[in-house]
This record gives sequence, C-alpha cells and structure tokens, in this order.
Amino acid sequence: MTAVDKQPVAEAVPAPRPNGRGVRGRFSRLPWPARAAVIAAALVLAYLLPYVGYVPLIGPQIETQGIDWPSALFSISYFVILALGLNVVVGFAGLLDLGYVGFFAVGAYTVALLTSPDSVLNLRWAWLAAVPVAIAIAMLSGLILGWPTLRLRGDYLAIVTLGFAEIIRISADSAPFLRGDRGFGGLARPPGESGGTPLFNVRDAKPYFWLGLTVIVLIVLAVRNLDRSRVGRSWLAIREDEEVAEIMGVRTVKFKLWAFAIGACVGGFGGVMFAGYQGFMNSSTFVLQFSILVLAGVVMGGSGNMAGAILGGALISYIPDRLTGVTVSSSFPVIGGADLSSLKFLIFGAVILVVMIFRPQGIIPSRRRAMELKDRAKEVAPQ
Repeated sequence: MTAVDKQPVAEAVPAPRPNGRGVRGRFSRLPWPARAAVIAAALVLAYLLPYVGYVPLIGPQIETQGIDWPSALFSISYFVILALGLNVVVGFAGLLDLGYVGFFAVGAYTVALLTSPDSVLNLRWAWLAAVPVAIAIAMLSGLILGWPTLRLRGDYLAIVTLGFAEIIRISADSAPFLRGDRGFGGLARPPGESGGTPLFNVRDAKPYFWLGLTVIVLIVLAVRNLDRSRVGRSWLAIREDEEVAEIMGVRTVKFKLWAFAIGACVGGFGGVMFAGYQGFMNSSTFVLQFSILVLAGVVMGGSGNMAGAILGGALISYIPDRLTGVTVSSSFPVIGGADLSSLKFLIFGAVILVVMIFRPQGIIPSRRRAMELKDRAKEVAPQ
C-alpha cells in the first residue's frame, strides 16, 4: 500500500443549511399548531383589509387618493396573481419572458368574445361558463408559444416572447372581430346576489377583492406543491444549468413547457378577473409596459420566492395608486408640477437599481437563491 493509499478519505460534508435567523427562521421553528394559527390570523386580516380605512391613524396613511380603497385592493389582487404566474416562468424555471401581457390579454379577450353582446359570436355565456374556456385557451397559447421557441435561451427567448406580446397587441388593434379601440361592453360578471342586488357590481369592489384573494391562496398552495415536487426540482436544475440538467436526464423541453403552460394559465386567469371587474375592455389595455411592470415587481420582490412575488406585485399596483394626486414641487426642473403616479416607471426604475445594488436577491429573497448569490460573491471576491 502506497503513502497515497494510506491517506484517510475525507467524509462528505453536507451543504450548510440556513441558520434560521430572521422572521422566516423563527416562524419555521414554531410547532405546527402555532404556525397554522399565525397563517389563519394573517388570512383573516387580509380579508379585513377593505375596512382598514376605519382604523384611526393607520387608515388615512395607507388609503389611496385617486381611486377608492376596495378598487385599489382588487387591482393589487390581480397584479399579485400575474406576479405569481410570471414567477413560475422567471423565478422557478429561469426563463426570461417579456410577453406575459399576451396571456393576460388572451384570457380577457376570451371572456369578452364569449360573454359580451358586442361579440360577433353573440353567445352571451355566463361568467362562470367562460372561465374554464378562457383558462384552457390561455394555457394552449402558452404551449403553442413554448413548443417551437423553448429551445432558445436567454436574450433570444426574451425577444421571441416580446414578439408574441406585440402580435397579440397588433391583432387586438387590427382584427375586426376584436374591435380595436371600440372594445367590448356588457361583459358578464361573477354570479351572486345580496338582498336582491348583484353581489359583484360597479359600486362595490370588496367582493372582487375577496374573490381575488381566494384565488391567490389557491394559486400559492398549488404552486408550492409543484415547487416541492419532481417538477420543481426539474425547474431548479434547468434554471441553474440547462445543459447539465439535460445530460443528467432531465427532460428540459417538457418541464419548460410545464412552466410556460402554468404561467400562461395563471396569467389568463388574471385577465379573466380583470374583464369580469371592468365590464368593458379594448386594445389600449394590453401594452408592453404592462409586462415590464409585472417583471419589475417579481425581480424587486424576490425572484423564485412566492412571498417576494406577492410583495412585488402588491407594490407595483399600490404605489402608483397611492401617489395619484401627489404632485412634484414646481421648483424641480423638467418634472415640476407632474403627478407622481405618471412617473411610476421612473420611480420603479430607480427603486430596482437601488435594490439590485444593495440587495440583488430581492426584498424577500428565496433562501436557495440568496445562498447561491452569497457563494458566487465569494468566488469573485479578490483573494
């Protein structure tokens, strides 16, 4: 036996686990009944948000000025739904999608074609009957887009998805049956009555917010289960290194199609919610900036983490509504006297720059993603 053979074999050292510090660490150490009680209390408080205006001192500070508070909450809910769907594509699978507004438009236009009296189909379906069809068509559009394009990567994939969104926008403007700027009126609303009055009406947005919040809870549960399954592990492998994942036997095209289909399904449902609330829609709603705004929310909140996506989606909706009616001092050059809500892209751009400099993993980062960035920072640090 040589000297080399006599050397002891080093035992495999397990990867360091999160040290459990912070709010998430303390929460994870709680027993299951305590965690269930905390989650239930958080949900109850979330459902009571429409009444926050009645709370002294707190209500006037957070309520919006340019739009009534329940309507602002509903807007937050469907932005959160969109952020959760895009987080599956961008955060879990690592696919850069700049055309997410296209799936949102597919869901909304399907509802319009099936329920509006202005539609050439003249079907006038109920809202509940149109929902599964809209979700199925949105998912099918994700598969149709993904099948020929998901062999592309990085910037090339981003350009193709951007082209998809532009195709949807141009079709909405020019196709006669989509009615362009004239749009569709009289869209069906969700069912329900209260004292002989429709529960979902234009005067009270609270039922819409409660419906949106319920949908968010269901999406979080479904995506959480997927993330912890074989599908989620495959997404992680693809995001980290697609070539290595393929060599190790991961069917990359299949699982990327899964991500695109699920993201399209959630985005289409966001369009369904939007159409059911507005009662009217036209082509001016579905612009490229909408996709950029949702992507900014996912990146700012924390890509790959559902809590971060929820926070980012809420912020991109709430901040412009909160700033409506607040004007810049006239002493500032160029932007003096402007309404701050009109500068939302400038504000979000500055915020994202600050977040990327001081917290590149996002405001509420994924634990795995935070550890990866920490390891990479050590690799590039000067020795």
